[in-house]
Amino acid sequence: MDEDVLTTLKILIIGESGVGKSSLLLRFTDDTFDPELADTAGQERFRTLTPSYYRGAQGVILVYDVTRRDTFVKLDNWLNELETYCTRNDIVNMLVGNKIDKENREVDRNEGLKFARKHSMLFIEASAKTCDGVQCAFEELVEKIIQTPGLWESENQNKGVKLLDREEGHGGGACGGYCSVL
Repeated sequence: MDEDVLTTLKILIIGESGVGKSSLLLRFTDDTFDPELADTAGQERFRTLTPSYYRGAQGVILVYDVTRRDTFVKLDNWLNELETYCTRNDIVNMLVGNKIDKENREVDRNEGLKFARKHSMLFIEASAKTCDGVQCAFEELVEKIIQTPGLWESENQNKGVKLLDREEGHGGGACGGYCSVL
């Protein structure tokens, strides 16, 4: 296997407005956090793009805010949308409870874990602000996609997937006790 060949995976990040979807992505890709980040993708005027957004996805990160129960309650709506628009049934789903750095928690970790198990999803709690669990969430999702037969090999036959290690001090490879892989 040629280790220099990179494979592109389509991973969606979905959830209610303000749960920290963009913040999680920015923390993972750029190791930055912007508390003033504006949310646009979840706005109603972008809903016409929904079907093409889901098409061909191999993984989904479903995010809720542990300090806002309403974002947890609406997870079923997001799963219904995923089922409606997703073009494959072997897609890998991960549930992420974000904002664990905040004190006014409304959703207990066990509730998230129970929901994830019920829907056969990976689960992790994270904080885009402090970096806890962020790298682990993306790495676990990619690993599961790679381990799922037929999910990525067909269009990327004989290509390798290269996960680049981050430098020490950037959240490292350790999950920090937040991973619960099901």
